[in-house]
This record gives sequence, structure tokens and C-alpha cells, in this order.
Amino acid sequence: MAFKNSHQIQVYQTLRGSPSCDPRWIGTVFRGKKIAYCVIKAGVCFLLPSKRKDLSGEVVLITGGGRGIGRHLAKEFAKQGAKKVILWGRTEKCLKETCEEVTLGGSECHYFVCDVANREEVYRQAMVVREKVGDITILVNNAAVVHGKSLIDSDDDALLKSQHINTLGQFWTTKAFLPRMLELRRGHVVCINSILSLSSIPGAIDYCTSKASSLAFMESLTLGLLDCPGVACTTVLPFHTNTEMFQGMRVRFPQLFPPLKPEMVAQRTVDAMRTNTAFVYLPWTMRMLVLLKSFMPQHALEEIYKFSGTYSCMNTFKGRT
Repeated sequence: MAFKNSHQIQVYQTLRGSPSCDPRWIGTVFRGKKIAYCVIKAGVCFLLPSKRKDLSGEVVLITGGGRGIGRHLAKEFAKQGAKKVILWGRTEKCLKETCEEVTLGGSECHYFVCDVANREEVYRQAMVVREKVGDITILVNNAAVVHGKSLIDSDDDALLKSQHINTLGQFWTTKAFLPRMLELRRGHVVCINSILSLSSIPGAIDYCTSKASSLAFMESLTLGLLDCPGVACTTVLPFHTNTEMFQGMRVRFPQLFPPLKPEMVAQRTVDAMRTNTAFVYLPWTMRMLVLLKSFMPQHALEEIYKFSGTYSCMNTFKGRT
């Protein structure tokens, strides 16, 4: 660039050194404005009704779909208009019962016996589903087990079982169905996690560990799909839910912290998926627990656990019979 005099050179050098002309600085300002916009948008969406996705053409596969939250999810997706509902689980009797309930409601439903802990079986059954039913557009990773004992009292095989079903099972199912979703530019991966992934309790070390791993999996997957149009994730973190899996678990103040109803968890999950909400805490007050853990000293948290009964809530645990 040619300059006619020293004044022009000085002006150019001043402007060049100014942050307002630095592309990196401009990018930082733009990013900051975009972050502020996202925060404001989230606040507005929280206060105002959000647009919900139409489920009329969706094919939903639910792992652990034979009972508990999975059974209610199947009925809720069918109720809200899903085209087809597919159930996966290990117990054929439960799968058949749920399938019949959904079919009686007027929706198309199929079930396949599949243990998500078995990688080869997952991949094999995924091919069968595609051939017999079609492409899966909504995958709900719901299957889970809990051993319900301390580390010292736990059987090694039972500990491995929890990790294989609760954590690795998500790897296999997601790897089986996500590639086709990306091809179609249409899909949603849903995970039924637990608030115990963020706040562990004694007596459920296998479950808490596997759910923490599952949450990390979903956080990474959610970020990894940001630039993939039409494909998204939803993770639901419910408080203690009144199902057979946690039968016998007791908190000290059930009036203040009543167990959640599985049908409510199912309703909120489907709604979160339809509004493309990434993370859902049930109830919303569980966010306060995360906040408390971020600044309170460990000794204070321990006293809260003892006072609330969290410290001993698994002492009466029975689980599924």
C-alpha cells in the first residue's frame, strides 16, 4: 500500500494496532454476542411455549422397553403420534405385555429380545429391525440395572453387568443407529440417565459410576453433533423414580422429596425430545443440588446427606424381585 505522507502512515499504523481492526478481537466480540443471545433465547423459551416436533413420521426404538419407565415411554410416544414403536429388552414376557398395550391403543408396535450388553447381538438385531421395520429415527437408551450393594459386598460379575448395560450398551446401540440418522439428516438420541450421575450415594456404587460414565458419553455426543443438521440429543436426569428397579429405597422426608412417577418422567422426556432440549433435570430443583456441590465444603455436604437420609437410603433396598 502506498502512502503520500507521514500522517497517512501514522493513521494506518494506529488503526492497524487498534483492537477494533483485529479480526481475532472482532470474532471474540461476535462470539460473546452470540452467547448472550443464546442465554436470552433460553430464558424466553423457558417462559413461552416452544414449538414441538411432529412425531407422525417417527420410528422410535426404546431399550429396556418392557417395564418401568421404558413401558411408559412406549405408551407416551405412541400417544403423541409416533408412527412405529420398537421395544428391546431381555425379558420377552414384559416386552410382549407392553407391545400389546401399545397396540391396543391403536399404534404399530414391535418387540425384539436383545441384551444391549452384548455388542454382537445389538448389531445383529439392529440389522433385523432395519429389514423388518425400517430406519430408526429416535433412539431411546433406557435400559439399566442396579446391583444395590457396597463395593466390598458386590459380586464382580454383577459390577461388570452394570457397566456393560448402563454404559457400554449405549455405545453399541448408538453406533448401530446413528450413522443412518446422519445419512438421513434426521434423528434423535435420547438417554434416560439419573441425578445420581452428579450426586452419588452409598450402596449403589455400580449404578452411580455407570450413570456418570453415561452422562459423559451424552455430553460428548451432544457437542459432537452440533454441526450435524437434523440430528440432536436429549439427556434426562430424574430423581428417584417409583419403579421396581429401586424398590425398597427410602429417603428421610418423602413428603418433601417424593419419588417421581414413571409416567411423568416419560411425559417430560417425550416433551423434551420434541422441543429439542439437550438436558432435563427432574424435578427442576435438582439443579440446586448441582449448584450446592459447586461451592459447599465436603463436610457440609456430608451433613446434608446424613440429615436428608441420602446417606442411608439404600439400606432398605430390595430391587426387582
